[in-house]
Amino acid sequence: MAGNVDRPLRPIRENQRTSSISESEYEIVNDTGNMGYDIPISAQMSRRDNRKLWELNYQEAAIFLQEGENNDKFYTHPRNCNALPAYQIAHHQWFQVLDLVAALGLLLLAACERPAVPFLTLPVGVHGSLEILGQLILALQLAIKMRWLGWKTFIKHKRTSIKSFTLAIMFIESVVVLIRQTNHFRVTRALRPLFLIDTHYFRGVRRISRQILMSLPPILELIFLLMFFILIFSILGFYLFSQVANDTYFSTLQDSFVSLFVLLTTANFPDVMMPAYASSRFNAAFFIVYLALVLYFLMNLLLAVVYDTFSNLEKRKLKRLYFHKRIGCQHAFKLLVTKQDSNTVNIRNFIGMLRYLRPNKKRLDAYLIFKTLNKSRSGRLSMEEFYDVYSVLDLQWQPKQEEFKIWSSNFRYPFNFIFKKLNEFVNWRGFEGFIYLVIAVNFAWILEETISLSRENIDVTHYNFTITWASIIFICIYTLEASIKILGKGPVEYFTTGWDLFDFLVTVTSVVGLLGEYFNDSFFYITVLRPFRLLRLFKVKRSYRDVLGTLFVLFSRLISLVVVIMLVYYFFAIVGMECFLYVDLKNCCKNTSVEDFYRFTNDSRTQGYYYLNDFSNIMISGVTLFELTVVNNWFIIMDGFAHHIGEVSRVFFMTFYIVMMVVMTIVVAFILELFLFRIQYRRKLKLDDIDDHAKQTAHVYLSDEEKIMCENDDYKWTGGLIALQKDSTDLQTPYLYRGERYRNKMDFSLRMYGDEVKSWLEEEQDSRDQTIHTMTELRRRSRPNADLEDLDEDFIPSPTLPTPREEFVQESSPAYYNPGAENLQGESEDQEAKRE
Repeated sequence: MAGNVDRPLRPIRENQRTSSISESEYEIVNDTGNMGYDIPISAQMSRRDNRKLWELNYQEAAIFLQEGENNDKFYTHPRNCNALPAYQIAHHQWFQVLDLVAALGLLLLAACERPAVPFLTLPVGVHGSLEILGQLILALQLAIKMRWLGWKTFIKHKRTSIKSFTLAIMFIESVVVLIRQTNHFRVTRALRPLFLIDTHYFRGVRRISRQILMSLPPILELIFLLMFFILIFSILGFYLFSQVANDTYFSTLQDSFVSLFVLLTTANFPDVMMPAYASSRFNAAFFIVYLALVLYFLMNLLLAVVYDTFSNLEKRKLKRLYFHKRIGCQHAFKLLVTKQDSNTVNIRNFIGMLRYLRPNKKRLDAYLIFKTLNKSRSGRLSMEEFYDVYSVLDLQWQPKQEEFKIWSSNFRYPFNFIFKKLNEFVNWRGFEGFIYLVIAVNFAWILEETISLSRENIDVTHYNFTITWASIIFICIYTLEASIKILGKGPVEYFTTGWDLFDFLVTVTSVVGLLGEYFNDSFFYITVLRPFRLLRLFKVKRSYRDVLGTLFVLFSRLISLVVVIMLVYYFFAIVGMECFLYVDLKNCCKNTSVEDFYRFTNDSRTQGYYYLNDFSNIMISGVTLFELTVVNNWFIIMDGFAHHIGEVSRVFFMTFYIVMMVVMTIVVAFILELFLFRIQYRRKLKLDDIDDHAKQTAHVYLSDEEKIMCENDDYKWTGGLIALQKDSTDLQTPYLYRGERYRNKMDFSLRMYGDEVKSWLEEEQDSRDQTIHTMTELRRRSRPNADLEDLDEDFIPSPTLPTPREEFVQESSPAYYNPGAENLQGESEDQEAKRE
């Protein structure tokens, strides 16, 4: 093979890979991956082997960028080429779906196991076999993961180790259940959410859970302080009110603590105060001071601490993810450079890597991405340019002349003219103002109709909603609006716009409700959806847009938060079912203050209905836990179980309240942080609306030669055309392409904290320079007679040939002091004297 063929730098083993930001520039460009280690590199290397080595480098570079994008640890990178198949299987979409199905199946088995939902009950052998099947799928995923990680890295990965240990215990329990053919006390089922959190598709839930755990230390400190104050006031309350007649809230220290803990939620106020207040009006001061200190000061301080902790975590997470992506870029860059040029990446290697990173990208899109990154117009990417790869990977490209081209432009006359006028009409501000006016009038009409029904005490669920001309007119206007917008904007643009899609859904439900009013009165629940159209009025005022904009931005994260809350519910529901399975609260708590709430009689007017709040299955347990979350009269449920089972059951309910208090406080801090970020971003960048920066755009010009190269697979990639455009001023580039994508939270944060990002980079560069300087000093060889530079030549002794041992010492000795060198030098002088 010809010797001038571009060759990748020689790969090395994983344990020789350096840390990329703490080494010298020389090591960075000579540190590559592990996939091609087994392929020998020589001057006579065949083109086939050279191509195979490059393909492995392309694939490994794509893996590094994926790890940077997904925030995966780099020590979980495939160790060698043999680990690559296992890595590909573990990251294949179908295998990830299978892992998700197994995790969800294990969660849903709680509805079929004892205690089961009545219509979902399965025999022990069936649900036990299904459980083992799901566990075997998860075990297969762990085995494949161990294959490409190695057992040392596998154990080092905390999340994987915890998952393996939990799965092993659950598998043993499942086997015992199948052997005994009966269920036993299995509180470990509460740990099943760990499997779901570990799946690929629940990365958002995993990140939220990690943030909650990282926020816990300062929160737990404040909760400890909160519990300490409750205990102090409990002791004080016991001494003050234990002798008050008919005061059962402070009769013992335990009752005092429980009463004040419940008072923290205000669920028993003012009932808890009234006996002491009846004894002396001055006793009210105790409760006022307690509520002012604990509820209004410490609880709000808890929110402030959580918000501050959460905000700092967001910045630290941004910094960590920012540098994590840069390290991924550094590792990928080192795999794409050649021996001929170890400082830049050519277009062929970049697009070769892109085939693995974004397989669905077209040839033209790949070239536009490369040219967007290549701001220097050299035809080759430098390291600084390569850092921006994440911001341009997902750009959607289209010719500039088609950017504002409506969907009906290719129609024949007169249809193209008609649709063009419809497009101009739907974008006319007068049309939008008219629709807002119609919605406002519709709101007044719905309000008047509802007030009339309310005054007449009509049962709306059985009310015959007859068709009125007003409802027909409004629905016809909305239907006409949707039809005109679909024809004017085009189906694609209409159904991909959030507000238009929302209007369409409400319009369809309104039409269905109208037909239901005509044929049948059973469409009441569809008819009541009409007021949701009024949400469009929030678009008129900017402050309302901020609220709804925050809601839309939060939607994906709110889903993750809701999933986290549901998983917490699942945990406590399993524990509650195992601990309170056979508890029947009907007519319990005789001769207690909560007796009436649990009364069960044939007379519905005297029933308390609180006996329905139990843990008989997973569904009912979820409802019970939600009632406890709302905290209104939650202590009545706790008292019922405490009187029926024992005081130790209060630990479960109090623990659940504390956990949900922390989680909900973090949710509030999360929403508050994003809302304030939106306001601050708009003010800092002086924007009327943050949605003006919702999209990132890029424009790229192409010449005729570039366009031909991108459209023909037979043409070889070259960056020379880009360099030619830089040097030539009269080269024509008639083709303009526009790429755009929606910015994510990280994009907005990097723009918001631009000054801090610069300081981060400066700190990183200073640390890098210091490390390079230190390593340079360590590598500097000591020179003999270095301290005799200023002496005359007459006083310099004539050099003597060193012995082999001296030569070895001089070649291997470091720059720092080596005490063994003096002994070796002394020995060589004695030997020379003997020879003389």
